[in-house]
Amino acid sequence: MDSERTVAQALEEVKAVIAGACAKSGRCPDDVEIIGVTKTHGPEVVREAWEAGIRILGENKVQEAAWKIAESVGGPEWHLVGHLQRNKARPALELFSAIHSVDSVRLLEQLERVAEETGQRPEILLEVNVSGEASKDGLRPESAPEVIEYALGCRNVTLAGLMTLAPFCPDPELARPVFAKLRECRDRWERQFGIGLPRLSMGMSNDYAVAVEEGATWVRLGTVLFGSRPKWKPEPEARWEP
Repeated sequence: MDSERTVAQALEEVKAVIAGACAKSGRCPDDVEIIGVTKTHGPEVVREAWEAGIRILGENKVQEAAWKIAESVGGPEWHLVGHLQRNKARPALELFSAIHSVDSVRLLEQLERVAEETGQRPEILLEVNVSGEASKDGLRPESAPEVIEYALGCRNVTLAGLMTLAPFCPDPELARPVFAKLRECRDRWERQFGIGLPRLSMGMSNDYAVAVEEGATWVRLGTVLFGSRPKWKPEPEARWEP
């Protein structure tokens, strides 16, 4: 993002791209929500995003979110879009209304247990590694039905959909098969289990238009909205325990 461009201006450009992608694929732009990923940006960017009209913000790390949310403007809905360790389930549920990165029955068991103890009722998404990259977290598609079956027995967390990360490519078209496969998995599991999985969290700054064409309902956008990320250092006064 140009350093002189405001978040509000960037957001309008992003909305125009989403509208174009929806027109190509016969979708309604209102069915696509933007998650502004504020990773390594400070509370001043959170405020600017909120004032621009971004209502959902995402963070990759529980520790960073712990101090940032406390210091930021109230109002946004916060989602965890990065990997979650089981020992951080409790602070994660205190901070986030949705977790996009559930990738095992063991993590789901921990989230269900903590949610029951605390009275929280989060939405969860299963992270599915449809690209098969060894460097990425997420369930293999063949392992997901077991986790879906367990999730359907949970009383305190709601399985809302699926998330994936596509390999970074200069040509976003190369990510299209990944997004299409996640949508196909969603459709198959909806039929298999007789459920709805309305949320598809896929697409980031470099490939979100293609993701929208393939069915994304949540796009996770950082650089295209907020510019290049500063190097994050923990706030010295922040006190956080897992």
